[in-house]
Amino acid sequence: MKIHHDKHHQGYVNKLNNALQNHEELMEKPVEELLANLPALPDEVRDGVRKFGGGHYNHSLFWRFMSPDGGGEPEGFLKEEIDGMFGSFEEFQAEFNEAAGGVFGSGWAWLVVNEEGGLEVVQTANQDSPISDKKVPILGLDVWEHAYYVKYRNKRGSYIDAWWNVVNWDEVADRFDEAR
Repeated sequence: MKIHHDKHHQGYVNKLNNALQNHEELMEKPVEELLANLPALPDEVRDGVRKFGGGHYNHSLFWRFMSPDGGGEPEGFLKEEIDGMFGSFEEFQAEFNEAAGGVFGSGWAWLVVNEEGGLEVVQTANQDSPISDKKVPILGLDVWEHAYYVKYRNKRGSYIDAWWNVVNWDEVADRFDEAR
């Protein structure tokens, strides 16, 4: 994870800053605002913001979604909503695992709050972010090879299974409360 954080994530930050270097007014905006309004961006920076801003934003969330004290299941209202939307935590976990394992190539699996306020599991390709589709990401798993290859080699499923042991449900619940 240190290589993932210090090299890959930092690379997205550096490339985003580079892409925006001639647009000081955009450099002052939060990355969430840029990603939520991609069509409004100048053509010459849109793709860079989508790729590198998405990489920075997604990874910034990813680190917060994990904790050495994580794992288990959510509690309280988040647990009730997951059970209500998916049938049970186990059914949610199975759907999330299927989404994560089913990403073709590189991308992400997400639990999001959609525009209607409901929960749904979605995939995004590469560094695309649900925020660009008007969805609020409350949990996300990076399934690019750089996230797991050093430890798990080509065993994405083992990585996904192990990841559940570090999910920071307090952070997920806080993001869910903010999104409602």
